[in-house]
Amino acid sequence: MKRYALVVPTSMGVRITPINRQPVHISHEFYMQATSAETNVATVSSSLGLPVKVLTTFVEGSPIAQFIKNDLRSRGMEYEGKEVPQGDPWGYRHQFNIADSGFGLRGPRVQNDRAGEVGRTLKVEDFDLQRIFGEEGVEILHLSGLIAALSPETSRFCVELARAAKAYGTKISFDLNHRASFWKGREEELHAAFHEIASLSDILIGNEEDFQLCLKVKGPEAGGKDLSGKIESFKEMILRVQEQYPNATTFATTLRQVINANEHLWGAILLRDGEWHVAEPRPIQVMDRIGGGDGFVGGLLYGILKNWKAEDCLHFGWATGVMAATMLNDYAQPADEEQVWAVWSGNARVKR
Repeated sequence: MKRYALVVPTSMGVRITPINRQPVHISHEFYMQATSAETNVATVSSSLGLPVKVLTTFVEGSPIAQFIKNDLRSRGMEYEGKEVPQGDPWGYRHQFNIADSGFGLRGPRVQNDRAGEVGRTLKVEDFDLQRIFGEEGVEILHLSGLIAALSPETSRFCVELARAAKAYGTKISFDLNHRASFWKGREEELHAAFHEIASLSDILIGNEEDFQLCLKVKGPEAGGKDLSGKIESFKEMILRVQEQYPNATTFATTLRQVINANEHLWGAILLRDGEWHVAEPRPIQVMDRIGGGDGFVGGLLYGILKNWKAEDCLHFGWATGVMAATMLNDYAQPADEEQVWAVWSGNARVKR
């Protein structure tokens, strides 16, 4: 039996958010949380009792590093990572994400401050891959394009992780997560790395820009004005991805239309083992949109880990994406499966 249901490599940081949905530039009080896209995904599984491990790196002696470790433990996650000396005051640190939630027609604004980010030093030599994948065992390795593109070292790290996972029979999930600022000047190098990871992956997740810019797959044709009218064109794009990456059996993308900062239309598409499943876009209320996509991936992977049928995996992922949007934290942290299914069914009645 494999020890870990899910393993995620990540670069941890903190996010600070103004209280009461105020803009950053006029705020004096902020809520601080530990964050990363990859642990956002993993929190769904860890909250529901599955064993999760985080591969990362920390700044030695940093109170922010201690804050992050405490937070990961509180979410039921194990972690493993090298302690890197800060150096001088201009040395290494954990990234800061400064973002408000927006309100009404005032959209959210995000400022990423990643100077000196310790996660850029992540390298394969810091981890015993034979022990992690061969002796301990992992059901799914979840990789994100954010980590794969963070630095040349992390690109190699993710490629080597994917190779090791494949060699030991671990399923690989890859959320492409394109970020233009990470790719600038490294396009050829990153296309090669992303292509190899995708070719080894069992599960590929991304939106239209991700598939186009990361994998050079032709994007969706023009559809209708609303999301429902675009579903067929998104399916055509996913079929092109499947043709290029036949090793994968599962392909997913979310559908989002912003009505205002407090209300979105939210849907998703899943192709699994050659069969289509669609969660038609529905109106959802939004407290904070950041992490909704990660919430979807987290719920989808949880369903796969539980060996559910594809339709249930999609519906559960849709609902955990919605749950993430109802929370100030960037992640969905469900109390139990019943709570998630109530979100899918639209049952918001009080439970006593």
